[in-house]
Amino acid sequence: MAKIKEVLATTASIHNVLVSGTRIVGDICSDEDFRIDGMIEGNITCKGKIIIGRNSSITGNIECSNIEVLGKVSGDIKCSENIILRASAIVTGDITTSSIEIEPGAKLDGKCSMYKPEE
Repeated sequence: MAKIKEVLATTASIHNVLVSGTRIVGDICSDEDFRIDGMIEGNITCKGKIIIGRNSSITGNIECSNIEVLGKVSGDIKCSENIILRASAIVTGDITTSSIEIEPGAKLDGKCSMYKPEE
């Protein structure tokens, strides 16, 4: 008889995934990390990190703690910690953050405002 190992899930390993080919119309709120490879038409609020995949498209405002953009975002991004715009990123909208990394080739059509997190 084979033994079955019990695997305990921790909050660090819990995250949401929106796969390619999926389209959501409406606002999304999440307490955990969120990887998006599909399309969203609506605002996103996430307490964790958001990863926007290379072939994804977001039309709406985003509020999060950290975000890595490889795809397309049409809307404002407000990020309390760090934003990374990878070379394939296309962002049309204003960014407000405390830290930003922009790779060569990334496109940003909007303004970027830097602020210090409230203590």
